[in-house]
Amino acid sequence: MRSSFRWLSAALLAVSALAVLGAPQSPGPDDKPPMPFREYPSFEGADAEAPLPDDWNVPAEFVVGRLMYPSAGGGRGFFGRYDWHQGGTGWTDDYPRGDRALIQMLRRNTRIDVRAVEQPVSLDDGDDIFYWPFLVAGMAQSWDLSDAQAAKLREYLERGGFLFCDSFFGDQSWYTFADSLKRVFPDRDIRNLTDDEVIFHVAFDLKHMTGVSIPHISQAFGRGFGLSGTPHWKGVFDSSGRLVVLIAHNNDVGDGWQWADDPRYPADEANRALRIGSNVAVYALTH
Repeated sequence: MRSSFRWLSAALLAVSALAVLGAPQSPGPDDKPPMPFREYPSFEGADAEAPLPDDWNVPAEFVVGRLMYPSAGGGRGFFGRYDWHQGGTGWTDDYPRGDRALIQMLRRNTRIDVRAVEQPVSLDDGDDIFYWPFLVAGMAQSWDLSDAQAAKLREYLERGGFLFCDSFFGDQSWYTFADSLKRVFPDRDIRNLTDDEVIFHVAFDLKHMTGVSIPHISQAFGRGFGLSGTPHWKGVFDSSGRLVVLIAHNNDVGDGWQWADDPRYPADEANRALRIGSNVAVYALTH
């Protein structure tokens, strides 16, 4: 991990988790603790619900972060229009069920000390984002970042954070996604990844990953929604060559997590989704 992270012992984190990016050496009067764990409704309703684990409030050294963001047009969930700060919009795609499946994978197959529950992280909560070095952005084409939010996210990524953007399909979705990402990194290109990228091999050896498309449930369950297309695995690198944003376009890795235990979802694709999620977490902690 980059030197800008200051790792804190789990014993010191009574309310939440984990690491502070670029924290001062001694607490100042304006320092705030990390936001406490909280849950929000998913726009997927019961399909994305997950039981609260018994050890949800036990501190750990790593937490899966879920990026909260405003949706283009304000956002509409299955239950009407929502304020994105209160859930029910695009950022809740595959949340929290998918996140908790990934957490179980990390607990079983790595030595990472992972908290049992994810952490919703808002760019509007001051410097709270710097406590959470790994973030997932689901349904990434729906984000519509303000200039201030984009600047905060850029600072977070340049100081050692990592963002995984997932669960979107089609050319128009790509253009919408790329517009917000250009606000984050106006001077950095989005690059096509190759199969030998470290992130595809850092924990599990995932060969030929750039040709893989993790299916949306409409494909996996034969519902015919047309969410498919040529897979694109892309990324943004910082000035030192570290991958800071991984982009899975025409993929739904989060569905692979969310539906991993459902016999209708292809087992091989669920396993691949959980393995790339594990690789992303390990990469974020080691690069």
